[in-house]
Amino acid sequence: MEKFTTLTGVAAPLPMINVDTDMIIPKQFLKTIKRTGLGASLFFEMRFDDAGEEIAEFVLNQPAYREATILIAGQNFGCGSSREHAPWALLDFGIRCVIAPSFADIFFNNCFKNGILPIALPQATIDELMAEAEQGANATFTIDLQAQQITRPNGGVLEFDIDPHHKTCMIEGLDDIGLTLQKSADIKAFEEKNRLARPWA
Repeated sequence: MEKFTTLTGVAAPLPMINVDTDMIIPKQFLKTIKRTGLGASLFFEMRFDDAGEEIAEFVLNQPAYREATILIAGQNFGCGSSREHAPWALLDFGIRCVIAPSFADIFFNNCFKNGILPIALPQATIDELMAEAEQGANATFTIDLQAQQITRPNGGVLEFDIDPHHKTCMIEGLDDIGLTLQKSADIKAFEEKNRLARPWA
């Protein structure tokens, strides 16, 4: 998993509540177990019409936000089914941070396991950030995970909370497999001891 320390980029405003995982990546794109290539289908039904043409009004189709790395969203982001393809699609598109008032629990945890930083902030603060994000290409934010701070386009600084374990995993680039491999010496020692004690196993 790619490490997350600081991120500076354009934030795209998505002022919608209850954006579920089927909206993030529709079910017809779940046939793959690869984490790459899904970005092209991110928010597919909102980004493209029935003919496959881009819907110009959708935020990620607008020139200012095509390279957005941060998403400012509404309440209960990532609700619905527990598909891990949702954070895969966001990451493959280039989104490394989602800021919203609240997240669905499974999606929230899946983000950390895939290198995306979900930040929950009060609705009033989200409203302010949403307005700033609507500035287009000038809506550049900096996320400093170590300091737990967001620097806004106007230079103002916000602090955010994060679980210490999640923070460490993001900074060190550790997913579940990476965490397990940290214990590889202990695992190897246990297996050797167990082999000697239970040679029939």
